[in-house]
Amino acid sequence: MGYGRKITGGKYHKLRKKVKSSLPGIERKVKLRETKQKVLRGRGGNKRSVLLTANTVNVMDSKTKIAKKTKITNVLETPSNRFLARQNILTKGAVIETELGKAKITNRPSQEGSVQAVLVE
Repeated sequence: MGYGRKITGGKYHKLRKKVKSSLPGIERKVKLRETKQKVLRGRGGNKRSVLLTANTVNVMDSKTKIAKKTKITNVLETPSNRFLARQNILTKGAVIETELGKAKITNRPSQEGSVQAVLVE
């Protein structure tokens, strides 16, 4: 029998054709460099900004409940993929070194316009 056919020899037919909303998006990796953003057009004409590169972070201190904007000096480790830390790529869950100390990224920088983190003791 031919490829993609039923055991009886009949063809399989698609339920629907491909639509743009079901296609995967572009994978963006936020690198540790001078901050650079891009504005994208979303569904319904909405605008959203995404990060391409970043070197600043909003760090929240869990004890004092005060947020401060500081510079990122290095990416120490990334639990999801150790190779991302070697390339200084910022992802959710990555442990970074800042001027205030070690911090863990709590948001997804590739889909938002900023980097948010919490200090780690």
